[in-house]
Amino acid sequence: MAKNNGISNETLVFPAGQTLKAKKLPQLIASFAVSLGAVAAGLTTAWPSQTGEDGIKLSETFKFPITPEEFSWIGSLAPLGAAVSCVPIGKLSDIIGRKYAMLLLIIPFTIGWLFIIFASSVIYFYIGRFLTGFSGGAFCVMGPMYTSEISESKIRGSLGTFYQLFLCIGMLMVYALSKILNIYEISIMCGIAPLIFGIIFFFMPETPTYYLMKDNETAARESFKKLRGSQYNIEPELSLLKETIDEIKRNNVSFRIAMRSKACKRAIIISYGLMTFQQLCGVNAIAIFITSIFEKAGGSVSGNDASIVIGGVGIIMVGLSSIIVDRFGRKIIMIISIAGTSISTFLFGLHFYFIEEIDITNVGWLPIVSVISFIISFGVALGPLPWMMISEYFAPETKGIAASSACLLNWVLAFIVTKTFINLNNVINTYGTFWVYTIICALGIPFVILLVPETKGKSLEQIQRELSA
Repeated sequence: MAKNNGISNETLVFPAGQTLKAKKLPQLIASFAVSLGAVAAGLTTAWPSQTGEDGIKLSETFKFPITPEEFSWIGSLAPLGAAVSCVPIGKLSDIIGRKYAMLLLIIPFTIGWLFIIFASSVIYFYIGRFLTGFSGGAFCVMGPMYTSEISESKIRGSLGTFYQLFLCIGMLMVYALSKILNIYEISIMCGIAPLIFGIIFFFMPETPTYYLMKDNETAARESFKKLRGSQYNIEPELSLLKETIDEIKRNNVSFRIAMRSKACKRAIIISYGLMTFQQLCGVNAIAIFITSIFEKAGGSVSGNDASIVIGGVGIIMVGLSSIIVDRFGRKIIMIISIAGTSISTFLFGLHFYFIEEIDITNVGWLPIVSVISFIISFGVALGPLPWMMISEYFAPETKGIAASSACLLNWVLAFIVTKTFINLNNVINTYGTFWVYTIICALGIPFVILLVPETKGKSLEQIQRELSA
């Protein structure tokens, strides 16, 4: 047998000289299926962007008044709901499994969209946005975790970008549908998405890691066969994963005690840091208020057209990220991504400075160039990689709760950014708001250089040893 390079990147050589590799197609199909949950989350994220400035289209369609302050809550309650779901979904997934935890999310997701579709007052929107955000945020935890536990290490990075890719697809669907549908009709389409996810994902296997955590080696073996192919000898991979989990169980301690380990402390610092820089670059403010931002910017491209262009560019860049992340490594791509994102928010702020302070109005090309640059930079690494990397940094016994807590921080910050965007614009002007995002985002460069280890091509066990060193 070839030298073991980790749990899941082996090529097996049989006595007769036959070499058989694990099949990648089943892993791709399972990653695709679970990422349909990200489409539903993307629809939730982008939905407010098509409701008009201060929700005027929403008010006209549903026939009741909405104040600017009420609309800011409609936009921000989804991230708040996401924050609430992050920790309990991690614990639930350890009890009933990754698969059934995600299938259970279809219930609040559907109920939330029903509240929005049949809204007769702002309260309905509040409840609907909170519930859809709750479910979407839970997918942010479970989707990358599921993918990391079913995939071989040599393609784990590429498959790990699926979540952000499908999130962008969901957002683009809202932007594109706004050209032919009103916000009520868009809401109905959004409500169908979780049901489609449930139907397809129902036929996917549970992760081998979960089964072994529950001492069900037979089920874990069957899961591996479904994911690697029935002709692939999964025994070495199964034995190594079982040995790792058994060792963890022998040394099982409470999460509070586990946090005292060097590996867990470093994983928490890295995960919290990456989530902080991802959100405080202002991405959710741009995603949710993109149409009104462009209307205020007065550029040469309308808000609706700009949102479609941005959604398309986002998909292309995340797709590119899935190709290059396992070729060039996470760290260098992340540094380049953060630098580009910082420059882009600075340029966007510069445009608003021109029109708000010195009345220069002949730079209508700058907003679309700045935002496309932002989406390119953000989409190649800062968007997709933190979600994938936090699933790599934590050991199985702490992954559920620790990764969930990092996700909690992410969504709390998303809520703060979304809720305060309009308020900051009123206090320090729009250009000041974007320049605040620039400064915070730029601090991520030394953070990644000094603290974030490279995980390219490494098994989850190798990563844990490196974090403990």
